[in-house]
Amino acid sequence: MSSTNRRFRRTASTGLALALPLAALAACGGGSGSGNASAEAGSGKGTISVWAHQGQKSEAAALQDAVKSFNSSQSKIKVELKLIPESDYTKTITTTDASQLPDVMEFDGPTMANFVYNKKLAPIDSYVSAKTLANATDASKSQGEIGGKHYGLGMFDSGLGIYGNKKLLDAAGVKYPTSLSDDWTAAQFTAALKALKAKDPDGKTLDIQENNGLANEWGTYGFAPIVWSAGGSLIKDGKAEGALDSPAAVSAMKTFQSWKTSVDPNTDGNAFAKGRVALSWVGHWMYPTYSKALGDDLVVLPLPDFGNGPKTGQGSWSWGIGADSKNAKAAGAFMDNLLDDTNVTAMTTANGAVPATKTALAASPLYKQGGPLQLFADQLAKPCGDSDITKSCVAVTRPVTAGYPVITSKFSGALNSIYGGADPKSALAKAARAIDQDFSDNAGYKIP
Repeated sequence: MSSTNRRFRRTASTGLALALPLAALAACGGGSGSGNASAEAGSGKGTISVWAHQGQKSEAAALQDAVKSFNSSQSKIKVELKLIPESDYTKTITTTDASQLPDVMEFDGPTMANFVYNKKLAPIDSYVSAKTLANATDASKSQGEIGGKHYGLGMFDSGLGIYGNKKLLDAAGVKYPTSLSDDWTAAQFTAALKALKAKDPDGKTLDIQENNGLANEWGTYGFAPIVWSAGGSLIKDGKAEGALDSPAAVSAMKTFQSWKTSVDPNTDGNAFAKGRVALSWVGHWMYPTYSKALGDDLVVLPLPDFGNGPKTGQGSWSWGIGADSKNAKAAGAFMDNLLDDTNVTAMTTANGAVPATKTALAASPLYKQGGPLQLFADQLAKPCGDSDITKSCVAVTRPVTAGYPVITSKFSGALNSIYGGADPKSALAKAARAIDQDFSDNAGYKIP
């Protein structure tokens, strides 16, 4: 694995990297699809098993501290934590029989519906407290809900924006938005690139994390917002045709394609931090690096508006209860503790992500009103869910369906082709047909 891939993999702390081939999930998606597994309540006492991905060292330490603190705070429940290497994590859950899975497990948000479909996760509503559910942000709950039941809650969330170098923007005479309410249109963003190009020695003024590749989860997470902002969808009412390849989506992808001449390939991962480009299209996770490099010259901007309002991706790692747990009451008690302010704050301090609980978010130095990353909180405060993508909402949940692995594979593949010069209309139409064929072959991946 290259160093650039390793660098992006660290962003899996935000639930974006999905290092396991998501297609492997789809191959396991042909089960009965009943998805109605429910855990046994049990006594609420005794030992419970917990699995989590081994992310960056600071994250693992925060989680280990949370478990240690929980175990020492009471004597009824003992948690046994197992950390599994991030690169193997989702594959491990996918290939493990439900009866062998733990009482509590972490999972990457977009994989949840597939695990529910394959009867590996149980609804948590009866086992976590009403207070815990009420304190989860609406965006976080959107990712974890299917058919009115909650299967997952996260400690943190994610978001996209454009980081700007104020010094370079000012030097080129480029006026830039400061909040969601005065976002760039796509045409204004394109004009800004042109103005910056005129002042740039090599004409490369934009970073889109090309070094991470586009034919992967970064492609979907990073650039599906262009489709949503144009009024399209990856899938609508169970069909991609007419949504993913709509005229507005095709037009938006042509605009995206036109930016390539302005993009720094960013092979060293430092295009923005070293001042080679004025703009970087990426997520909240780059703030520590960029803030250190630019100081007061760093500005945070929303993505451009393609007509249906600015949009961002959201979602991240979440926690749920194994469908075969025999002690879901104890599992719920541990989740209540894990999602309290102390642990959420410790975790989001460790990884820099957006707190996924209302109280921790309001108190966050980075994300609170007036904080340097308030934009990300403002975006998440206007959730769309995964289907009702209106002009006024901003944070869109990737499709909550067991067929998501195929959606992301086909969309990101099309995106990569378009970026490489393919015709946007035919590339999106081909992806839409492939997605619809797969959904047809799997009876729509229905979860009753």
